[in-house]
Amino acid sequence: MKVLIFGSGGREHALAWAVARSPRVTEVVCAPGNGGIAQIARCVPADLKDVEALVRVAEAERPGLIIVGPELPLSLGIVDALQERGLRVFGPTRAAAMLESSKGFAKRFLQRHKIPTANYAVCTTAAELEKAVELFHPPIVVKADGLAAGKGVVICQSRRTAIEAGHGLFTGALLGDAGQQVVVEEFLEGDEISFLCLTDGKSVVPLVPAQDHKRIGEGDTGPNTGGMGVYSTDAMLDPHMTEWIMHHIAEPTVRGMAEEDTPFSGVLYCGLMMTARGPQVLEFNARFGDPETQAILLRLESDLVDALEACIDGTLGEISLRWSPGASACVVASSAGYPGSYKTGLPITGLSDAARVPGVQVFHSGTSKLGNQILTGGGRVLGVTAAAPSLEEALMRAYEAIALIEFEGVYYRRDIGHRALKRKP
Repeated sequence: MKVLIFGSGGREHALAWAVARSPRVTEVVCAPGNGGIAQIARCVPADLKDVEALVRVAEAERPGLIIVGPELPLSLGIVDALQERGLRVFGPTRAAAMLESSKGFAKRFLQRHKIPTANYAVCTTAAELEKAVELFHPPIVVKADGLAAGKGVVICQSRRTAIEAGHGLFTGALLGDAGQQVVVEEFLEGDEISFLCLTDGKSVVPLVPAQDHKRIGEGDTGPNTGGMGVYSTDAMLDPHMTEWIMHHIAEPTVRGMAEEDTPFSGVLYCGLMMTARGPQVLEFNARFGDPETQAILLRLESDLVDALEACIDGTLGEISLRWSPGASACVVASSAGYPGSYKTGLPITGLSDAARVPGVQVFHSGTSKLGNQILTGGGRVLGVTAAAPSLEEALMRAYEAIALIEFEGVYYRRDIGHRALKRKP
């Protein structure tokens, strides 16, 4: 079959790579894709903000399966539009994607269904914000309600800075777009875990867990980014904890969405904080994570296409996923200046050398192709990903490969996986 993937980042490169490995797939098309995806798929132009334009691409291609990568088209209702035209699409409807597109909706949903999460207040005015902040002890977490590409969370060390951050979100000073709602939350301490599941709206099948590194600086310092690196190991969650998270978080979420007549089919990404009082939901995403997907799919031995089609057909309960034991790690190479302003169009060298390191796949996040030259095209440029029997070896391979890649101002964190390594005896 032909598979069409919407998106242009490292997540979509990893999806294209995994889909292309399926013996059932004859062609992979990506819209709009990037310089790396173009090496394994046919890329066609598309505007991810324009649902009608995406529908036109899908109708022209008539694929057997469509995978929607990013959150923006999901929040705009691309799945609804494609389903209305009888096309087979993997991903949640616009109403179901509210779990990601509105933090306020997600927090109220969690409260309604008694799913563990941080104490919170949803504020619609500056006056409400100022009152709410008084109820929390610093540090205080202030979140944009809507989509913010991983950059809509501010951890504030005082009530005054929390109020300033909230005002910045309301006015658009922080993210460029004025927010209608701001969420204020208690600060939770612990390790973050990305717990992703496939679901057909009834059955829920977990993927292997991963841990993202959101901050730009080593030692988890500096502003939040879309993710600077990630790792995945068997040791992150024991079977009992996985079962607890499924029973108390993932399955009640899918069941609750069905009860509220907004059945959720696709990837349910539970962003969890492993606290002293147990796992707490920090956020939901309604799609594969980036860069989690790169590390997770490198460990998947099953046919991804079979699993995604089972989600569409309501037969996920008949599917079991096979994973390679051990670990994987992804280290993101970013442009100088990210997550602020940065240059693009800079030539990249060393990609073929990096790809020759055993166990390594180089996924392109923000690149373009001009002739035979790959150029930088975004803030996060590459996700150098490796699998190995141990986390130490996976990290060693990823760092060996990324050291071979050069472009002006290349930056990457040198401490991905540091928390897991610190816990080793």
